[in-house]
Amino acid sequence: MNVPLLDLKTQFQRIQPELMQVIEEVCVQQSFILGPHVEQFERTIATFLGVEHAIGVASGSDALLLSLMELDIQPGDEVLTVPFTFFATTGVMSRLHARPVFVDICADTFNLDATQLAQKITSHTKAILPVHLFGQCADMDAINTVAARHGIPVIEDACQAIGAMQNGTKAGALGHTGCLSFFPSKNLGAFGDGGLITTNNSQAAERLRLMRVHGSRSEYHHHLIGMNSRLDALQAAVLQIKFQYLDDWTTKRQNNAESYRQLFHEHGLTDHVTLPVVADGNTHVYNQFTIRTPKRDDLSAYLTEKSIGNRIYYPVPLHLQECYETLGYHKGDFPFAEQAAQEVLSLPIYPELSSGQLTYVAETIKEFFDQ
Repeated sequence: MNVPLLDLKTQFQRIQPELMQVIEEVCVQQSFILGPHVEQFERTIATFLGVEHAIGVASGSDALLLSLMELDIQPGDEVLTVPFTFFATTGVMSRLHARPVFVDICADTFNLDATQLAQKITSHTKAILPVHLFGQCADMDAINTVAARHGIPVIEDACQAIGAMQNGTKAGALGHTGCLSFFPSKNLGAFGDGGLITTNNSQAAERLRLMRVHGSRSEYHHHLIGMNSRLDALQAAVLQIKFQYLDDWTTKRQNNAESYRQLFHEHGLTDHVTLPVVADGNTHVYNQFTIRTPKRDDLSAYLTEKSIGNRIYYPVPLHLQECYETLGYHKGDFPFAEQAAQEVLSLPIYPELSSGQLTYVAETIKEFFDQ
C-alpha cells in the first residue's frame, strides 16, 4: 500500500469543477492584482477568525516580515522566539538586521515555554513572536501576560494553525498581529504562495495595507517605506472556494488523529513513541501529526521503504544553523528544542486518508518495533 505524506491531487479532483470555474472567471476578468476576489477572501477570513482586519499578502514569510516592519523593528532590536521552527520565523528578523533571541520550547507541545520568557527580555526587546507549531497554539495567555507587563507587542506565527483555538479564541486573534500562510501543504492551501495578516488594530491595518503596495495610497505617492507583497486574485479565488471545505477538512484531520491514537494504543506502540500532546484549552488542527521516538531516523527509513510518506521537520534547530553562528549560541543552550530535533517524525494526517491507510501506517510502525 502507498500512503503519501500529503495527497493534494485527490483533494483537487473532488472540487475540480468549482476551482476551474472560478479560475476561468478571474481569467476572463483579467484582473489579477488585489481587487474584489482578494477583498472577499479577506472579509471571509476576518469573520472566520473573529478579527477586525485581514490583509492579504504574497506569503506567510511576507506576513511575518511586514508585521515586524509595521512595528518599526530596527537594526539591533531583539525579537524573542523559539529555535525549533521553520527558518522564515527568524529569517525575516535578520532581513531587518534585528537579533533573534531564542527561548526554549515546552517538551510536550513544541511551543514556546512562557515560563522562560521574562528572563530573556531586555531593554532591546521590541517584539515577541511565538509559533503555533504543527497546528496548536502556544500558551498565549501566559505570553500576553508577560508581554503586557513589559509593554511589548506580540506577533503570532500562525502559519501552521488556521482554525486552531485557545480557550475559544482562534489563532490569529490572540496578538497584535497574526500571520497566516497558504502554502499548498497548509490546511488551507493555495495553488502557490500566499499569506495574510490579521489584526484588531485599525492603525496597524492601515499601515499594513499601505506597506504591501510600496507604502502608497495613490499611484506614485509613497507615504512610508513598503514592499511589493500582494495576494493574487487567482490565489484568493482558489482559497475562497477551498475555504468552504476547511471546517470539514479540519474535522477529518482531527478524526484521523484520534484514529492514530486508538491504533497506537491497540498495538502497544505508546511504549515506543510519544504521541502529540494537546495542551489544556487548545483545539489542535493537525497541520502535522508529529510523534517522537529516540529511534526516529531508523523508523523514518523503514516507513519510506514501506511506501509511507513521512517527514523530519527541523532536524537542525535555528540556534545551531551555520548562518546564525554569529549569535553566539552553542549546542546544549536549548535542550528541549535540540531533543525534539533528534526525535520528531511527522506522519500522514491529510483529510482524504482512508481507514485502511491509517491502519497500515500503525501496523508498519508496530512491525518496525517488533523487529
